[in-house]
Amino acid sequence: MSHSLDRGVLVVTVHDDPGTGGRTALHERIGALVEGHRPVSLVVVLGDDAEADAAVGAVLRSHRLCSRLGLVMSVAAHSAPVRRLLEANADPDGTRLVIHARADTAIATATALTAAA
Repeated sequence: MSHSLDRGVLVVTVHDDPGTGGRTALHERIGALVEGHRPVSLVVVLGDDAEADAAVGAVLRSHRLCSRLGLVMSVAAHSAPVRRLLEANADPDGTRLVIHARADTAIATATALTAAA
């Protein structure tokens, strides 16, 4: 996992599938980054090797955290089935999870929303 912060947008890239045993650790690492950087928006980019159930589960848990904090969260995933899974399981009562097919689009959209706020 790697991350960067630019103009209030925290971008977390998950390069590999954390496996079932690593799902909680991944969620906790993302949560620690959110707590530490206090971004206006979070973008999680799922790399091709990270588009598995464990990573998706960690992203959905992170979405619930962002909803509680009032943060807009976006996810970029190449896989259409993964995007559908995220959409179907996103927290309906929280802040809407914004899902993109491309990382550059997700980051540009989050940056534009942050600038407009």
